[in-house]
Order: sequence, then structure tokens, then C-alpha cells
Amino acid sequence: MTQLILHIVVPVYNEKENFAELYQTIKQHIHTQHIIHVVFDFDEDNTIPVVKRLQKRDSRLVLVKNRYGPGVLNAIKTGFHSVSSGPCLVVMGDVSDDLSIVERMLEQYRRGFKLVCASRYMPGGQQIGGPLLKKTLSRFAGLSLHYVAGIPTRDITNNFKLYDKSMLEDIPIQSKGGFEIAMELTVKAFRKGYPICEIPTTWRDRTAGVSRFKVWKWAPHYLRWYVYALMPPRLSSPKVSGLAG
Repeated sequence: MTQLILHIVVPVYNEKENFAELYQTIKQHIHTQHIIHVVFDFDEDNTIPVVKRLQKRDSRLVLVKNRYGPGVLNAIKTGFHSVSSGPCLVVMGDVSDDLSIVERMLEQYRRGFKLVCASRYMPGGQQIGGPLLKKTLSRFAGLSLHYVAGIPTRDITNNFKLYDKSMLEDIPIQSKGGFEIAMELTVKAFRKGYPICEIPTTWRDRTAGVSRFKVWKWAPHYLRWYVYALMPPRLSSPKVSGLAG
């Protein structure tokens, strides 16, 4: 049997203050063989020297330059394209995600789930800190789409998700910016019939660095996929203009 290799995609933007801690957290909690794809926008990013120091003793760290243009969406797409096969985990570089659940996520992947969602809004999950408006909108979107549209996760906007690479290759990405890609991929995977599950997680707001999340700028993008999820399947396929996974 081929050994499972987890590919961890970490989009970064000046995460010098956080990356060493994130790396140690990965080492502490993830015991499955893995490769860490650190995706950056520009050569002056202050995360790069930290990664290069760590690379001297850990060859599992790979620096990947964003190939589609600046921004977290393009960084995630670049990370997906740098992965050849197997499970692909998206982790933010600000140490906000609870990596203690990753091995449990991988257990679900081994059981056949192609998308495993870390969920703040299911029983056992929670969110600590963060802007009130962002939390309110995210919770409303996740819970309403779960109960009304039947989406198999209550936290559709969370980017902390485990994807199967073959599934990503089957889903064209049309997202335009921000973090909407997690919502798009989840809705499309559901519509295509891929097995999806969720695991409770605790999300903590960053303690260092500056968040790049812009609620009012990206809200229309989220609204697009919210409406798409509620539309009947026969009416819910907009023209494809993006790249596949």
C-alpha cells in the first residue's frame, strides 16, 4: 500500500512573527508524513528568511512563489497546483487554526471523505476572538446553508479544510478574491456528490501580525456562493471561467 503523504498549503504574507510557532505546532500535532508548501507573494516577504533557516534542518519545507498574482486566493490556488496527489490541507500562517485535529481529519479522509471541514459552529467547536461582524456573518452563512441547503458542514466559510487532490482537479475555480474559495469548493463538491464531513475545531484570532481580511470588500463574493448554494441544481451552474483546482 502506498504511504499517505499529507500536503500542507500555507499562504503567508509577512508572517515573520508567527511562522516559527506554526512550524513547531505542525511538528507537535501532525505525525503523518507531510510536506509543507509555504506560498508567498513577493521576494521581500519577511516570512521567507524564517522558512529558509528552518529548511536547513527540515527538507519537508518548500517555498513556492505565487504564480497567479498577489492575494490569498491565488496563493491557495498556487498551493493546490504544487500538489501532485493525495490529501491537501489549507492552514493559515497566523497560527489561528487548531492543528491538534489534523490526524482526526486524516482518519476521515482514509474512510473515504474527499472534503473534511474543520467546523467552529458544530457542537464542540468554538471561535475565540475576531471581529463581531465577521463572526456573525460567517456563523449565519454556515448554519443557514447547513439547515436550508443541506451542506454537510456548519462552517462553510472556514478555510481550514482537507481536500482530496483528485477532487480539486474536477472542480473549476471561479473565485475572484479573498477567502471565498473555501465556500465555492465546498458548495461545488456537495453539488457533485463528493463525500463531505466536519470535525469540531477551536479557532483563535491572531496575536501577532495584521489580518488582511476585509469584510465589506469580500462580502459580495461570499454572497455569490451563498445564493449559488440555495439555487436548484438545474439552475446553479454559472459559466466556467476559472482554472480547475
